[in-house]
Amino acid sequence: MSASAADTLIIGGGLAGSAAAITLARAGHNVLLLEKESAPQHKVCGEFLSQEALTYLSHLGVDVASFGAVPITTVRLAGRLGVTEAQLPFSAMSLTRKRLNEELLCIAEAAGAVIRRGCNVQSLQAAEDAWQVTLQDTSAITARTVFVATGKHDLRAHPRPSGLQPDLVAFKMYWKLSPEQQNQLNGCVELNLYRGGYCGLQPVERGMANLCCLIKKSTLQTLGGRWSDLLKAMQDDCPHLWRRLAGATPLLTRPLAISSIPYGFVLPHSQGLWSTGDQAAVIPSFTGDGMSIALHSGRLAAEMYLQGHTPEAFQTQLHAELQAQVTFATTLSRSLVHEPQRTIIEAAVRLWPGALRFVANRTRLTAQSMRSVPQIPVAIDVPSVGTY
Repeated sequence: MSASAADTLIIGGGLAGSAAAITLARAGHNVLLLEKESAPQHKVCGEFLSQEALTYLSHLGVDVASFGAVPITTVRLAGRLGVTEAQLPFSAMSLTRKRLNEELLCIAEAAGAVIRRGCNVQSLQAAEDAWQVTLQDTSAITARTVFVATGKHDLRAHPRPSGLQPDLVAFKMYWKLSPEQQNQLNGCVELNLYRGGYCGLQPVERGMANLCCLIKKSTLQTLGGRWSDLLKAMQDDCPHLWRRLAGATPLLTRPLAISSIPYGFVLPHSQGLWSTGDQAAVIPSFTGDGMSIALHSGRLAAEMYLQGHTPEAFQTQLHAELQAQVTFATTLSRSLVHEPQRTIIEAAVRLWPGALRFVANRTRLTAQSMRSVPQIPVAIDVPSVGTY
């Protein structure tokens, strides 16, 4: 087994891992980032960038508008009782994760981080005063400091608890809508409700629409377990979604899928690791705040590390910042997939459309949380040079 050493090791090249890598590298630290995929890939993600996410991306040097990101100004809730609309209380945009992840990795590399792609981590073990990572090719890396940013996928022997709502399966498909439906969707994110689940639909760059769906495992099994059966059931139960997809063309050979998402999970303790992104907290996707939490946690972890704080201090602070937000969102998510709670929520929103704005605000990172990120002087500041 060949072995090497790293000063600071980051496992995972998504939003959280890249945010940490950029922050550390610009401060002059030697950073090695391991990314499992050898080339850019689509992710199961709603791809909604809230005002908080856009602020963090701007600080990191990403101008999402230059990549064709689509402005989002309106939120709609659609179900059996009809469609309710409200203006978002903040600025938002949408951009595919495939595009965004690649840009951030390029910025990290330009800042001085070493990026190794196609590295599948098989194990992570404590070894005296360091950590040893074993890769799929049996090579090993030893590092004193490890940031875990593997998203929804756990490292072997480091599983997350199941969370408050672990019984959902997620699917994602890109669509080319009919010109009429695309025009009606422009500028909007739509939350569609159906039996046993809900889905978000919003425009992304290059004229595509992102449909990201969630369904209870038990309901999916009742439907037969196939994507085609789920797609039909969603449209049968939500006429608005049926109209949106009439005449639409799927743009992926098959949907992306992931199961056992630990919604409601917030990591309370560090175990000596700097856990970020979905490894630190998993908020239900209907909030659209998952990407801002990933960026916030990645940058906060890096800045606290640079100031000499411990992983435990970071995890304690992040837990305090996110616990109430994630718990509130998960309580709503559980209601959205069960009757009669779903119908009650629909009826309440019909009577008070402002509830959509209230929930949008209530499930965001707070200004206080964002101000909690320490500011470290930048030693190296390399502008974005990412390509697609």
